[in-house]
Amino acid sequence: MACTQPLTESTAAQLVEQRRQVLPDTSGYERRAPQDPNGISTYYMGRQIAHVMGHEGASWLERADRQQEEGTDILLRELKLKPTDVVADIGAGTGFFSFRMSPLVPKGKVLAVDIQPEMLASLRETAEKRHIHNVIPVRGTTRNPNLPERGVDLVLIVDAYHEFDHPREMMRAVRNSLTPTGRVALVEYRAEDPNVPIKRIHKMSVAQARREMAAIGLRLTDSVETLPQQHLLFFQK
Repeated sequence: MACTQPLTESTAAQLVEQRRQVLPDTSGYERRAPQDPNGISTYYMGRQIAHVMGHEGASWLERADRQQEEGTDILLRELKLKPTDVVADIGAGTGFFSFRMSPLVPKGKVLAVDIQPEMLASLRETAEKRHIHNVIPVRGTTRNPNLPERGVDLVLIVDAYHEFDHPREMMRAVRNSLTPTGRVALVEYRAEDPNVPIKRIHKMSVAQARREMAAIGLRLTDSVETLPQQHLLFFQK
């Protein structure tokens, strides 16, 4: 008859910790030479990932003609936010959308997520200057936006997803942050339209977006094509 030794407290703790550690999900990734110099050598589901726009380009986010060029008022209206909503603005940058969503959720809050401390510093400064208390800067990572689990009603990602170094890991974390009725609003320049004056690597097609979201368990629930140059795609669990 086999005899088993009882686990020591330290061994048991190590086993528990090992179970908690999940290896990174590398499904869909490929490393090869950059086809476009404006992108990195990582491809996800056949799509080359674009370089991240650094904080040096912050002025472009606040350009005077952005509202007209991108139809930002239309976008905000189409989000259909409720006063109590908790919203996450991923890749918030200077807070262009965060501060415009703030008055739309007076009893909720906007989690302004960015990985660059310079952008977060700019957000804090603006919030203090305008006496805005429901916009909360959040330091994310390239793999995790650090959002509360099952605590977010809407995740807004504007012209940033195509730059995510680890899109699969990020979107799995985003999915985990959604409430049961939570939505992801993905905004990307239309790859199907050659007249949109943006480099191809900074565009996405609906088909590619659906494929990448489906890979982590998000389904397309609505597609709004009223913006001048961008897709507005809604996804849910």
